[in-house]
Amino acid sequence: MKITDLIIDPRSLGSKLWLVEVSPAYEYRENRKTDTVLGYRYTVAMPEKGLDKINVRIDGDKRMDAPDGYAEVRFDGLEVFIYWSQGQPQVGARATGIHLVNPKT
Repeated sequence: MKITDLIIDPRSLGSKLWLVEVSPAYEYRENRKTDTVLGYRYTVAMPEKGLDKINVRIDGDKRMDAPDGYAEVRFDGLEVFIYWSQGQPQVGARATGIHLVNPKT
């Protein structure tokens, strides 16, 4: 079994996720970044994990702007996985949607 075949339970990120940054996710061809935006990376801090951060990629249009400070969010279809970058294992995440936990009405 390869390490990249393991499925990581998204609950291991903690019960709270704080959105702190939003940035475009570009397409890469032959290890070179192109100008094509495939989706967006939503950087979240994990308060139950010492405020470590993880990027969650959602393909398609931008779903939410970066907050002033941080905002608690939840994801639809959240998957956490391992990938290799520069010879080292990394943790990545992807989802199908993002929502504010306590939207201001």
